[in-house]
Amino acid sequence: MSDLRAARLTGVLFIIATVANLLGAAVRPGLTGTDYLGTLSADPDRVASGALLLLIAAFACAGIAVTMYPVVKRSDTGLALGSVVFRTLETVMYMVAVVCLLSLSTLGQASISAGADQIALGAIGGLLLSLREHAALAGVFAFCLGAFLYYTAFFRSRLIPRWLSGWGIAAIGLLAAASVLALFAGRPVTDYVPMALPIFLQEMVLAVWLIARGFSPVRAAAPEADLAAGRTAGTLAVAR
Repeated sequence: MSDLRAARLTGVLFIIATVANLLGAAVRPGLTGTDYLGTLSADPDRVASGALLLLIAAFACAGIAVTMYPVVKRSDTGLALGSVVFRTLETVMYMVAVVCLLSLSTLGQASISAGADQIALGAIGGLLLSLREHAALAGVFAFCLGAFLYYTAFFRSRLIPRWLSGWGIAAIGLLAAASVLALFAGRPVTDYVPMALPIFLQEMVLAVWLIARGFSPVRAAAPEADLAAGRTAGTLAVAR
């Protein structure tokens, strides 16, 4: 795959991941209130549609690091590999969150059956809801680490303009701070939307840039090439 194709595919995946995630959250029924199990059981199609969109977003997240890997590894193999690992972990955590959502829907359908133990079902539902929120938070932490690694590689190699990679590093730091606050406050990370907005905007700008301009040539190899040329010239001079 050429660098331009890799850049364009990465940009498209950034857009898919963001749009699918937003649509998935909007389509699925709400998970607040005392009767969220009844709400889920009343509209299984919305639950299934929301779960599908969230799965698409999760797979796109892993695909972003994978499609960039061949290009980023020329600058720093360790950073490139680390970004793939952490964004894959992010995908796994988001899949756990989707499984919890589907399980809550099944539990909601069981809650309307005659003779159902509402207290026991409510306790199980609360556990699944808590697991979903914790998995989503762990996914955000993994995203922060993975994104920080490839933005660092971008900044060093100038595969994209430094103002854009620097914006990404700063925005990731802000999202990581929001995740820490959510962890210690026992609240979902979605309660800190203003702190997540900068990375959302940055990724959309980055997506458009990659689709329109692609990656810049890796400049890290230039000094090595110059050094090799200098050695060759020196050898020729001695031979003369």
